[in-house]
Amino acid sequence: MRNIRMGLLLGVLGLAVHAGLAQAAEPVKPSEMTGKELAFDRSLGNCLACHAMPTVHDATSPGTIGPPLIAMKARFPDKAALRAQIWDAAVKNPNTPMPLYGKNKILTEQEIDKVTNFIYGL
Repeated sequence: MRNIRMGLLLGVLGLAVHAGLAQAAEPVKPSEMTGKELAFDRSLGNCLACHAMPTVHDATSPGTIGPPLIAMKARFPDKAALRAQIWDAAVKNPNTPMPLYGKNKILTEQEIDKVTNFIYGL
């Protein structure tokens, strides 16, 4: 009988902990995400799939398909040019493997602005 009570108690505690974790792990809406969060999110920007970024920004498992995202202000003195590249990279390179984030509506205009601001600061 004591083992049954202990099992029930552990089961109830497990459910309580699970319920608490479920609430804490509630996903953030893309509209509420920062540029960094959008860039790192595998279902949205996913910049890390192709680009390396400075490790000070917690970039892990960076890709090597695209150029590293460093010294972006030197590479894109005009931030609008960087935004245009993120919006539709095929304008400069029709064979680009980069997703056309704006043209194909992968990210909203506001999300592209956030990602641009983040990337521009690298």
